Amino acid sequence: MAGHDGETSLLPVDSRTPASGAEPRLTSLSHGGGCGCKIAPGVLSEILRGTAGMPMPPELLVGIETSDDAAVYRLNEGQALVATTDFFMPIVDDPFDFGRIAATNALSDVYAMGGHPILALALVGMPINVLSLQTIRRILQGGEAVCRAAGIPIAGGHTIDSVEPIYGLVALGLVHPQRVKRNCDARPGDRMVLGKPLGVGVYSAALKKERLDAAAYASMIDATTRLNTAGPDLAAIDGVHALSDVTGFGLAGHALEMARGARCEVRLHWSRVALLPGVRELAAAGFVTGASARNWAGYGSQVQLPPGFTDTQRALLTDPQTSGGLLVSCEARVLAQVLEVFRRHGFDAAAECGEVLAAGDAPVLRVMP
Repeated sequence: MAGHDGETSLLPVDSRTPASGAEPRLTSLSHGGGCGCKIAPGVLSEILRGTAGMPMPPELLVGIETSDDAAVYRLNEGQALVATTDFFMPIVDDPFDFGRIAATNALSDVYAMGGHPILALALVGMPINVLSLQTIRRILQGGEAVCRAAGIPIAGGHTIDSVEPIYGLVALGLVHPQRVKRNCDARPGDRMVLGKPLGVGVYSAALKKERLDAAAYASMIDATTRLNTAGPDLAAIDGVHALSDVTGFGLAGHALEMARGARCEVRLHWSRVALLPGVRELAAAGFVTGASARNWAGYGSQVQLPPGFTDTQRALLTDPQTSGGLLVSCEARVLAQVLEVFRRHGFDAAAECGEVLAAGDAPVLRVMP
């Protein structure tokens, strides 16, 4: 694979294999898998403090000011470029599935801005003395399979020899400037819709401890490799105001970003939030990620929970999602249309899960029973 900087692939034609002769599980090589390895929100905000001071050109429609899913740069009156990148360590042990999940997750940010992907570049970091070339090749093939399904090429990339396996994409897309959907444009009176059920982080915790059964694994792969292709059709609906995708900061974190950006209150009705099969029971048995606790530590002071909300429910509310669902803020009059778009794209679990209200003293996320 020729890189964008002229570098060549780490996959030559020789037959190198791991020095030990036996490959470890992919998840054993990662200290945190999928979007669960994101830097905690509180730490990230400290890192980014003071880094947004440089002047931005007027063509930059979306930058880093709202913690949005991608940057958007206006090319002309009818086209804007959507640019994003995402990569992480293994969340599953099957290399092909890992590649598929990572690629689906990266492309999701283009869809979340209302855009259509046009091409991708691969980001590959692999411990080449630990993993076989066949395993590394299968990871790349998984990413290629998803990009083919999205109708785009992987046109290049960059590879390094790293301690932990890392794979992801730079994803580029196009959107009409008037159809760009940011995460900060929710309005009082809007309804909230979530496109995929929660629980990927819980599944990944159970998988790492070899306690995830075959049916749950199949549900996990189905959810994490389902492209969020509904994004452009949702963005075309007059009355859809804001879009995002739920990833490493959990449902609470991404709903709170919407509340902050719009300076509104977002209310989530927990009883309406769909969960993946068996997730509630797995979480109650202790299969939760450290990232869910870090998420709560980072933003919990701005989330109001109902009386009796359990630690298990809170872990699910903050559970880091990898390749999670689209979160939509829309007018009540187009709610049925939004749900119909989700159904047409294969998201049968999509459901209304909350509403947007005018904020009081400060933006807040309020969770209802």
